Amino acid sequence: MMAYLGTNDAYIVEREAKDGDKKHREVLEAMAYQVAKEIGAMGTVLKGEVDAILITGGIANSKWFCNLVIERVYRIAPVHVYPGQDEMGALAENALMAINAEIDVKEYQ
Repeated sequence: MMAYLGTNDAYIVEREAKDGDKKHREVLEAMAYQVAKEIGAMGTVLKGEVDAILITGGIANSKWFCNLVIERVYRIAPVHVYPGQDEMGALAENALMAINAEIDVKEYQ
């Protein structure tokens, strides 16, 4: 979004798209398409063994964006949406819990 629209704020992009701005709409739809393609690609390398698909971050606040992705990937696995903007904090928190043996660490081969 930043390269094409000069912002990384999905709220602004969605608002402009809904207000009829064709470029904002195209960028949002292209981004959803690309995310869906990457989810599909990961499904193949995981040999179809996908337990769930998670959509998170600030973009997850956009129901429109999430629905554009979900309509393409829902057959792969259940999709769960967790809006928020603190992905790095969540990763750090879970890493610390793993280090402190508060949660089990899964190994994938």
